[in-house]
Amino acid sequence: MIDSKIIDQFVAAVTRALPEGPKGFEKNLRAAMQGVLDRMQLVSREELEVQEQVLSRTRARLHELEKRIAELEENLKKK
Repeated sequence: MIDSKIIDQFVAAVTRALPEGPKGFEKNLRAAMQGVLDRMQLVSREELEVQEQVLSRTRARLHELEKRIAELEENLKKK
């Protein structure tokens, strides 16, 4: 979910750039932006960083397991 501060900043910038619009314009723009961003299924920077850490740990564990399997296969060949 996108931080509502980003949407608020965008809406504020747009409303400053446009002349006085119809009543409720800001509210409708905010709702439209939230809808668009929700449909895009974006994630926050924090969520991305957490997933990067999980992936890094998973890769490290996979490397350890591959090394262990190679050692076990080598031991089987020796026997």
